[in-house]
Amino acid sequence: MTTTVLVVDDQPLVRAGLAALLRAAPGLDVVGEAADGEQAVARAAATRPDVILMDVRMPGVGGVTATRRILAAAEDSAPRILILTTFDIDEYVYEALRAGAAGFLLKEAEPARLVHAIHTVAAGDLLFAPAVTRRLIETYVRHHTPAGGGRTGHARLGTLTAREREILCLVGTGITNRDIAGRLTISEGTVKTHLNRVMTKLDLTSRAQAVVLAYESGLIVPGEPASAGFAADSTKWSNSAPR
Repeated sequence: MTTTVLVVDDQPLVRAGLAALLRAAPGLDVVGEAADGEQAVARAAATRPDVILMDVRMPGVGGVTATRRILAAAEDSAPRILILTTFDIDEYVYEALRAGAAGFLLKEAEPARLVHAIHTVAAGDLLFAPAVTRRLIETYVRHHTPAGGGRTGHARLGTLTAREREILCLVGTGITNRDIAGRLTISEGTVKTHLNRVMTKLDLTSRAQAVVLAYESGLIVPGEPASAGFAADSTKWSNSAPR
């Protein structure tokens, strides 16, 4: 099955090089290019790509704003947006993940890594190494805690069952559905079903966005195991819908 890709970068040589690389890669089809976020929004609507390779810093409409607009405009199957960045600890990258980007990749990555990343996000899997992205998210959660020290959570967290909330916590650690299934002694298909319900209830478009929400809502506290937040107030969720 061929994965269609839209390449977005404000530097012509970089954009042309990326497009040429991807056109030569098996299983990938470059359906368009864009020089800025405004063009990206228009061409995403016109070409409906599976994956968008999005430069995060561009003049005019940047990658974060373009990500929000593209995902908001998607009528059915939203594209997976892969952010290209120079620095992994970058507020722009953090905001792009919050907006629904599927993951990020450093511009210095090897070509094979880029191709693999596109196939990974196209399949709906988590791209990033957990250590790298947890470091990114923890850095910004620590520095963006509201005055008074507490986080306000998410208005729809109360709609989750106990099992769904538990799975959201585990997704926040960056582990795979298979690992979650093994830890909870359930099937991988059951994990996917619960996770899909979480994504729908919380209006999330990517697994990476779920990781960000798990931290920002306080389900995971930076520096503590993901299970700590669940265990600490599990009684609050004991009357939730059956698992």
